[in-house]
Amino acid sequence: MKKLMNEPNAVVDEMIEGYAAAYARHVKVLPQNKRAVVSAGGARPGKVGVVIGGGSGHEPAFMGLIGRGFADGAPVGNVFASPPPAPILEVTRAVNGGAGVIYMYGNYAGDCMNFDMAAELAAMEHIRVETVLVTDDVASAPPSQAHRRRGIAGGFLVFKAAGAAAERGYGLEDVVRVARKTNDAIRTMGVALTPCAVPQTGKPSFVLGEDEMEIGLGIHGEPGVERGKLRTADEVADALLERILADMPVESGDRVAVLINGLGSTPQMELFIVYRRVAQRLAELGAHIHRSFVGEYVTSLEMGGCSVSVLKLDDELAELVDDPADTPMYAQHREGKEG
Repeated sequence: MKKLMNEPNAVVDEMIEGYAAAYARHVKVLPQNKRAVVSAGGARPGKVGVVIGGGSGHEPAFMGLIGRGFADGAPVGNVFASPPPAPILEVTRAVNGGAGVIYMYGNYAGDCMNFDMAAELAAMEHIRVETVLVTDDVASAPPSQAHRRRGIAGGFLVFKAAGAAAERGYGLEDVVRVARKTNDAIRTMGVALTPCAVPQTGKPSFVLGEDEMEIGLGIHGEPGVERGKLRTADEVADALLERILADMPVESGDRVAVLINGLGSTPQMELFIVYRRVAQRLAELGAHIHRSFVGEYVTSLEMGGCSVSVLKLDDELAELVDDPADTPMYAQHREGKEG
């Protein structure tokens, strides 16, 4: 597996250095910790600070979403590994505008441990921190144990809604409420076609036959729920959507946002073919797609495959998903309003 890199153990630091140089208008790296990336404008007094984060290898998540209307900062971990408490705390200090800070990240043991430790350290400095875990991965636990589910691509929309709420001036309690409401209303299922290789090893993270696929495989290569022969795009889309709808029924008249997320090496052509089928199926149910997102939002290095996320919207969430955002990796300008 070929990669454009220098020293394998330096890939994350060199990536951050290049990213900050490319997008200096949006972000800066804190001098006290090279793994702490924050908004170039610094903390805004009276605004809830929004911190997202996790391991590297999922770009554009997480630092690609730092910007107005989205996140204020992101601590960066090693490839597929949680950031340690130190950069999390530095980011927390830097984005604190006096209104408290919200942490949002995927439900993984290492992230939970390190972010919780950073929150305790922040509390000692009188910075109030609240946490919302993303748990959108239907494949990772049954409904009765939904609290154990992993956070995958649906986190993008959780971050989007909460970031918009903070941008509007919501207080910490309401930003947390929005994040939890979004997380409760979103479901994701993914399919892997080919593995990725962590730079330090250069070896595939898992093995699939040339004619195989795996449904429900995690974004770090965690085992899925079904492995079998590669199917057509429509059959794959149906299989993913059926599991989502079994867990969260969508009915006639429902408004939804749909996210088709590429895992790193899936062409846009294939993602749009999948979206086409998902849109057809939702239309048959009488649901209305309020907004769609097709592209790479939460990747797994060069993994082949995609995930489908469906978010059920009420009036509040529809407005927050629509709100303007300006980040290096995602920009949105609401119709009729200046972004």
